[in-house]
Amino acid sequence: MSGQESPVTLPVADCSLCPFRGKTLLMGRCMPGDTCITAESGRQIDRFLRINPAYAEHYLHDAFWERRAIAVRYAPQKALLEMVNDDDEVVRRAVAYRLPPTQLNSLINDSDREVRMTVADRIPTEQLEQLADDGDYIVRLTVARRLPQGRLFRLIRDRDVEVRKVVAERLPEVSLALMAHDEAPEVRRIIAERIDSEDAVALLNDPDWVVRYTAVQRVPADALRDLPDDPEPDVQAAVQARLASQPPTSELK
Repeated sequence: MSGQESPVTLPVADCSLCPFRGKTLLMGRCMPGDTCITAESGRQIDRFLRINPAYAEHYLHDAFWERRAIAVRYAPQKALLEMVNDDDEVVRRAVAYRLPPTQLNSLINDSDREVRMTVADRIPTEQLEQLADDGDYIVRLTVARRLPQGRLFRLIRDRDVEVRKVVAERLPEVSLALMAHDEAPEVRRIIAERIDSEDAVALLNDPDWVVRYTAVQRVPADALRDLPDDPEPDVQAAVQARLASQPPTSELK
């Protein structure tokens, strides 16, 4: 059949080996090759347990990892706590999605980063700081997005710039000066946009011209009067535009 794709052959299990054939098969609640718990097919297993969720708990300790992982989706929550130490990370990921948030403590130090990411996304905020020193920046990024503003201080010197950017976006305005000298210009640009106008004066000499340009727009005009000419034309033009929009000093008296 040149030019045509070969039809996909779905695995078909032997119904004679299924312990439920006398119930589900006769009741039309399973179908060989389509809805089957014994086939080595995730789609068929999922269809079976979606229709017959009462059997899910029976398969939580099955030898096939995918069958266990799918069973976790449909099993009662009370049966899942014993699954936090499952050998397969896909199973533990499913557990992390299903367990109540208050029961996720046992997965905080899981070896799989996706498990910890899920934990960081779901755990109660008062327990989030336990993940603030996680070795994976994606986990810490989730922590930075969820932590209450008043508890972000421990992340202002995080080793990853993406985490610090989120902190700079969320930190209370009164604390932004703590990040005004961050080593990453992208962080300082965020600070320049949010910082109090008086504190923004400290950024007028920043090595990054975008930070300086933003600071020029924020500071009191008086702070610009004796500012040396900026080497960046756009910054210097912004200084002149702001000064030109202000009345002469004599008129202010």
